[in-house]
Amino acid sequence: MEAGQSAVLPGTGGCVEGGSAPLSPELEAVFQGSSPASLFLQGELALNARLRELSFGAPVEYVYNPLEYAWDTHQCYVNKYCQGSKEVLFLGMNPGPFGMAQNGVPFGEASIVRDWLQISGKVGRPPSEHPKRPILGLECQQREVSGARFWGFFRKLCGEPGVFFRRCFVHNLCPLAFVSQTGRNLTPVDLPAEQRDKLLRLCDLALCQAVRALGVSTVVGVGRLAEQRARRALFKAGVEGVRVEGIMHPSPRNPQANKGWEEIARAKLEEVGVLSLLSE
Repeated sequence: MEAGQSAVLPGTGGCVEGGSAPLSPELEAVFQGSSPASLFLQGELALNARLRELSFGAPVEYVYNPLEYAWDTHQCYVNKYCQGSKEVLFLGMNPGPFGMAQNGVPFGEASIVRDWLQISGKVGRPPSEHPKRPILGLECQQREVSGARFWGFFRKLCGEPGVFFRRCFVHNLCPLAFVSQTGRNLTPVDLPAEQRDKLLRLCDLALCQAVRALGVSTVVGVGRLAEQRARRALFKAGVEGVRVEGIMHPSPRNPQANKGWEEIARAKLEEVGVLSLLSE
C-alpha cells in the first residue's frame, strides 16, 4: 500500500490526478508567506511530498493522510492558532481513526473541534477507505476519547482557546493513519522495522523544521513514544536550546489514564513549569 496513490493537491478536499491544477488562493498564500503559520504549513507540504514516495506492506492495508483530504480544516486550524511563535509544542504520535484522521486537527474530537476550536472547512475522502473506517469529517459521531480528554482538560483550564494557543500549539509527529485489513488502527510502532524507520526518519526532520519555524523552547510529548522520538530527533539534528518533557497519553487503553488522566497531566505540567503558562 503506497502512502499516496495519486498526485494530491491539498486544499481541494480530495485527490487531483496530475499536477496541472491551479493552486488555490490559500495555497498560494502558504507558499509565498513567511509567517510562522506559513512556514509550518510549508514544512508539512514538503513532508507530504516525501511521504508519497513510501510504500507500506502487511499489516497495513489502508493509509490515510488527513493533511491531503482534510487540508481545508487542517490549514484553518494552523492559520487560526499559529500566528506567532510558540514556547511549548505538545506532540502526539499520529492520527487516531476518530480524531485527526477525520478532520485534520490533532486529537480532533469532532465536537470540540467544531464548537470550542471553531474549525470549519471541507473534508474530502482518501483514495481508499476501510468500510469500518469511513471519513465523515466534522460530522463524525464516534467519540475520540483521547481527544475529548486532551482538549477537554485544556478547555477547563484555559476557558478560551486563545489562552491556550497564546504560547502553545499541538502537533502530531506523523500525519499518517494506518488501518489493517480487519479495520484495526495501527501506529508506527506496528509497522515492520524497515518501513517504520524510513517513515519516522522523514517525520523527525519535519519535526525539527517545525520546532525552528515556531521558535519552540519546550516539546511536551503526549505519551512516552512521542517524548522519546522528539528527544532523539532533536538531539540527532543538533537542535539546541529545546527541552523535551512528557505527559501520559490520555488513551482509554491506558488503565492509569482511565483512573484520572487530568490530575496526572496537571501535576506533570506543573512540575515541568508549563502549567503556569496556561493561566497567565
